[in-house]
Amino acid sequence: MDTEKQEKKDYEGHRRRLKERFLKDLGASMPEYELLELLLTYCLPRCDVKPRAKKLIGTFGSISQLLSASDERLKQAGITDNMRAFLRLVSLISSMSNWRRLNGQDKPVLSNQDYVIDYCRSRIPVSDVEEFHVIFLNAGLTPIEDKLMQKGTVDAVFVHPREILKQALNNGATSVILYHNHPAGRCRPSKEDIITTSEIVKCLSAAQIKVWDHIVLADGNHFSFRENGLIDTKK
Repeated sequence: MDTEKQEKKDYEGHRRRLKERFLKDLGASMPEYELLELLLTYCLPRCDVKPRAKKLIGTFGSISQLLSASDERLKQAGITDNMRAFLRLVSLISSMSNWRRLNGQDKPVLSNQDYVIDYCRSRIPVSDVEEFHVIFLNAGLTPIEDKLMQKGTVDAVFVHPREILKQALNNGATSVILYHNHPAGRCRPSKEDIITTSEIVKCLSAAQIKVWDHIVLADGNHFSFRENGLIDTKK
């Protein structure tokens, strides 16, 4: 057996063992680079992907950060169009799954903050600019719609409170959750974020629509206005 055939036999056997290990405990015992390695086997079927998986984890820090990276960063890391399409598909499916999980709860959506954060992260997977989103909720605190209200620059986004109010009234929403990203990497809200949030709360409260939270996302971290006392939901 020549070297090329032996290498092919080795990595095919390794891939089979990776799948078997994953199915045994759904990846609980596998390091993150091996989970990425298994993922890459489906878009790179004819090579050893372990070195590439380790390099990508080293470059991006985590699978989550890889999935949320911009197209430019992916290209700089040597990600092909085929791989990029596959990663974007995984991200989209994750977002759809998280949305259904939010809607499928018997309890109000706010009863599980982790679900909300996971969904918000998956909803802004790729952006080099700030995006301002709003989740509109009905009287039972079940999501009605998630709408991208505005895109801005790398460090700022402006959204008019009356546009959010208009959309809330159109949806028959009684409350909302605001969220946006900070591509620059710092998740603590800026002075402008705090002022904008206050203006939105004031505008919506006039129509008896409550702002439950404003979540800022950055580099795998988050900042919740509600958890940090910047929004009083008892009013």
